[in-house]
Amino acid sequence: MNIEESIKLVYKAIDDKQGEDIKILKIGNISSLADYFIITSASNERQVKSITDNIEKELEEHDIFVRAKEGTSSSNWILLDYGDYIIHVFKTEDRQFYNLERLWKDAEEITVEAI
Repeated sequence: MNIEESIKLVYKAIDDKQGEDIKILKIGNISSLADYFIITSASNERQVKSITDNIEKELEEHDIFVRAKEGTSSSNWILLDYGDYIIHVFKTEDRQFYNLERLWKDAEEITVEAI
């Protein structure tokens, strides 16, 4: 599975658990951290965990495993590092506070259809 197919799978896994305001930022041309950030919001901590669990489950079914995970089941922000892309699942208020989209404003925002 290539990176584009994998990102589409992540997008679907987020959408299946009603993740809100899903953004895909192409950061590879401005950072060596990863090629993409995928950012989404959830209304509460349980939904944050549900979304991250679903992402991990869906990717593991395709033999894609998380390299690093930051945050816990009671967190307002969980980060999943898959090497080529990093997924940020925020509780809505924390996403507004940290505002990664503003911090990475030079990144190109792309749609899942454009991948």
